Amino acid sequence: MKYGIQTDLTGKVAFVTGGGGVLCGTMAKALADAGAKVAIADLRKEAADTVAKEINDAGGIAMGVECNVLNRESIEAANKEVIEKFGETDILINGAGGNHPKGTTSMEFMTKEVLENTDENVKTFYDLDPDGVQFVFNLNFLGTLLPSQVLTKGMVAKGSGTIINISSMNAFTPLTKIPAYSAAKASISNFTQWLAVHMSKVGIRVNAIAPGFFLTDQNRSLLTNEDGSYTARADKILNNTPMGEFGTPEDLIGVLLWLTSEEAARFVTGTVIPVDGGFAAYSGV
Repeated sequence: MKYGIQTDLTGKVAFVTGGGGVLCGTMAKALADAGAKVAIADLRKEAADTVAKEINDAGGIAMGVECNVLNRESIEAANKEVIEKFGETDILINGAGGNHPKGTTSMEFMTKEVLENTDENVKTFYDLDPDGVQFVFNLNFLGTLLPSQVLTKGMVAKGSGTIINISSMNAFTPLTKIPAYSAAKASISNFTQWLAVHMSKVGIRVNAIAPGFFLTDQNRSLLTNEDGSYTARADKILNNTPMGEFGTPEDLIGVLLWLTSEEAARFVTGTVIPVDGGFAAYSGV
């Protein structure tokens, strides 16, 4: 597939967490197209195997591995499996993440009437569940920290490697209703900068991609109605996106291939690159 940018990753090994999903699955395919051997790591082994099969059927080299990014033993087992088949990882894509209903409010703004709410279907700021909030932080932050700890040991030993974390536009400006997810993604951006500095003396570059609004399996029910039309929230997003459309998974590939290129991005580390159709630049007026 043509992505408008040429990056040669022949001989490199890429490890993609959350690789069974729409966005990271597309990233995995792009890395394989560029010549990398790709490990599709996902909690859902079947989803990982599906993406790996698509890559192999297209002439690439890939394998699916079961991996729980919140369990160090699971990550270490997946890493061992990949090393035995492909070798040490050169490129780590920390793509696993997500939100949880218990870390989400039903309304955008606080009102006095909220204090008298008795409807269990209405989730107010006061109903945010600590367990739900913690789940979101664990999945996004620890789900990036733990794979980085396990997978970078081989990189440090050989003196080279690339990490790309997946942040979000929510990290720049938090969206209404999703405080836990917004804050968790902000932690990814901050951690990206911290880790870039920490790894700067051992040849490892660390950057992040911050997608804007893309239709995925996780958010489709929030952005589209049963008839395929957009919800009011989707319309609000599009009205505040200067390019006036949702992104496609392929829109992330140019930045991905640039950041993985040791030649093109040799001096790039500690950055968080928005891919958002202008959302972050628009004030709304």
